[in-house]
Amino acid sequence: MTSFPWLTVIGVVPLVGAAILAALPASVADRAKHIALGVSGVTLVLAVAGALQFRAGSGQQFQLVEKHQWIPQFGVSYALGVDGIALVMILMAVILTPVCILAAWNDVPEGGSREKNYFALLLVLETFMVGVFAATDVFLFYILFEAMLIPVYFLIGSYGGPRRQYAAMKFLLYSLAGGLIMLVAVIALYQYGPGGTDGFLVERLTGLKLGATPERLMFLGFFVAFAIKAPMWPVHTWLPDAATESSPATAVLLVGVLDKVGTFGMIRFCLQLFPEASKWATPVVIVLAVISVLYGALLAIGQTDMMRLIAYTSVSHFGFIVLGIFAMTTVGGAGSTLYMLNHGFSTAALFLIAAMLIARRGSKRIPDYGGWQKVTPALAGVFLFAGMASLALPGLGPFVSEFLVLVGTFQRYRAAAVIATFGIILAALYILLMYKRMMGGPKPELSAPVLDLSVREKLVVAPLIAAFLFLGFYPKPVLDVLNPAVATTLQKVGVHDPAPTLAADGSSK
Repeated sequence: MTSFPWLTVIGVVPLVGAAILAALPASVADRAKHIALGVSGVTLVLAVAGALQFRAGSGQQFQLVEKHQWIPQFGVSYALGVDGIALVMILMAVILTPVCILAAWNDVPEGGSREKNYFALLLVLETFMVGVFAATDVFLFYILFEAMLIPVYFLIGSYGGPRRQYAAMKFLLYSLAGGLIMLVAVIALYQYGPGGTDGFLVERLTGLKLGATPERLMFLGFFVAFAIKAPMWPVHTWLPDAATESSPATAVLLVGVLDKVGTFGMIRFCLQLFPEASKWATPVVIVLAVISVLYGALLAIGQTDMMRLIAYTSVSHFGFIVLGIFAMTTVGGAGSTLYMLNHGFSTAALFLIAAMLIARRGSKRIPDYGGWQKVTPALAGVFLFAGMASLALPGLGPFVSEFLVLVGTFQRYRAAAVIATFGIILAALYILLMYKRMMGGPKPELSAPVLDLSVREKLVVAPLIAAFLFLGFYPKPVLDVLNPAVATTLQKVGVHDPAPTLAADGSSK
C-alpha cells in the first residue's frame, strides 16, 4: 500500500478547484477560466508524478493502492488502485481536460455565474473521471459511474445547442436505464460474493464460482450498462444527439473519455468477474461489434452535420475496441486498450478543430463550406491531419492500435476480422469526402475577413498532434504499461492465444 494517497489527491484537486470557482465573487468571475486552467495543470503534474511511481511488470495487479472501510455493514470500501490500463486512461483524462478548458475559452460570455459554473462543472467531471478509473471496489465504481451523469447532464442541458434539453434528457435516460440494470447485478454479486467488510473488492470477487445461470445474468447486467456507455449498436442512439448539441469541450470529454468507461468496464468487470459468461457471450458480442464498425461508418458517410458525422465515427471506432477486447488474444487486447487512448486524442482533435471552423463560419453543415482551404490554410491543414489520424493512416497512433485489433481478432475469429476491415475503407470515405466538400473548390465570397489559427488554438492542437506522432512512431512505452494488465485479464478469463496452425510442409500459417 502506497504511503502517499496519489489517486485521492489527483481526484480531489479538481474538486477543490470547482469549489473555489463556485465561491468566486461576481467582481472576479472573469478569472474563472484562468483558475480552471491552472487547477487542471496542477492535476496533470500530480498525475504525471504519480505515474512515475508505477512499475510496469511488477507482478501486482494494482499499484498506488489505497483502502479504507466505508460502509462495512454492506462490505463497501473506499478502495483505489491502478493497473496499466487504468493508469493510461487517467493520464488521458488529465491531459484532455486542460486542452478542453483552453479550447472552451470563449464558449461562455465572460464574467457572471454562467461562466464560472461552466468551468466548475468541467473540473467536477475531471474528478469523477479519475475516480471511476481508479476504483477497485465494485460499489464505489458504481457510485462514481452514476455520479458522472450529473455534471454531464448540466453541461449539455445548460451550455449546449438549440436542442440541448432533448439531448441531455436522452443521454440521462439511456444512462440511468443502464445504471439501474447494473445496480441489480451489483446487489446480486454481493449476495453471491464472499461477504465481509471488503466484500466488494475486485480481487475478492475474482474467481468466484457463481453458477452458470447467475453468472450469465450478472454479466448481462454489467455488459448492458457498459454497452450503452461505450456506445455500441443498437444502444448508441443517444450519442449523436448528445455530441452534436454539447459544447465542443463537453463533447470531447464525453466521447473521448467518459465513453471509455464502458470499454474499460468490460475489461475490468465483465471479463475478470464473469469469465465463463464472457466466453459464453463472446460470439454475440463479436457480431454486435462488427455491426457497430460498419453501421457507424456507413451512417457517418451520409451526414451533413460535421459534429454528428464525428459522433458516428466514434460508434464505428468503439466497435473496433470491443472487437479487440472479446477476441481474447494478447495482441487484440493490447490493440483495444491502445485504441482507447488513440481514439481519445483523435476524437478530441476532430471535435475541437471542427468547432474552430464552426466559430468562423457560423454553421455545422458541411454543404455551407467549400474552398476553406484557401481561407484558413493552417486550420485546414490540422483538420486534414486529424482526419488522417481518425482513418488510421500509417505513421499515426490510431493505425498501430487498429492494426493490432485486426491481427488479434484474425487469430481467433477470421471472418469477423475480414468483415471489420471494410470499416477502414469506409473510414477513408467519410473523412476524405468531408474534407473535399469543406476544403476543396473555389475560394468562397465572405462578408468579412476570417482569421486563421490563433496562438491559443495552436496551443490546443499542438499536444494532440504530438500524441498522434509519438504513439504512431514509438508506442512501445505505452504498450509496456498496458501489456501486463492485458495478460492478467486473459489469465483470469482462462484463455490463451491460439496456437498457429501448420501447413502440410510444417510451416506456420
